[in-house]
Amino acid sequence: MKCSSCQSDQTKVIDSRLSDGGTSIRRRRECEDCEFRFTTFERYQTVNLTVRKKDGVTEPYDREKLEKGILIACGKRPVSVESIREKLTELEEKWGRDKNKVVESKKIGEDVVEMLREIDDIAFIRFASVYKQFKDVESFKKELEKIL
Repeated sequence: MKCSSCQSDQTKVIDSRLSDGGTSIRRRRECEDCEFRFTTFERYQTVNLTVRKKDGVTEPYDREKLEKGILIACGKRPVSVESIREKLTELEEKWGRDKNKVVESKKIGEDVVEMLREIDDIAFIRFASVYKQFKDVESFKKELEKIL
């Protein structure tokens, strides 16, 4: 593993521990050249999913892209990154049960909205407002009334 500071490939692992409910390993590393410390994550590849977008175009599933959107919605909320990652792993396992390994982007969005509804109402509203592309205040109010 290359050092993220000096790009040296002379690094050593100084600590390892399970993360994300046992589905990944967090490693603290140290560069032997510049002594910079950094963290890496090793996770098993759950499934090779393909996402079919609204326009019919398909692309490989990108966990980091989805996780980033969820974490933005959870910004400054009392939601742990660990719990988000565990829930996301559960969703990936659910989507991976489909034999053809193609999941509709609509299904992903709906499942994430439901996940966030259970975790945090504000994060749910934030994510849903982007996912559902509210056109005006009235459509936003209707969704908010469903929660209340």
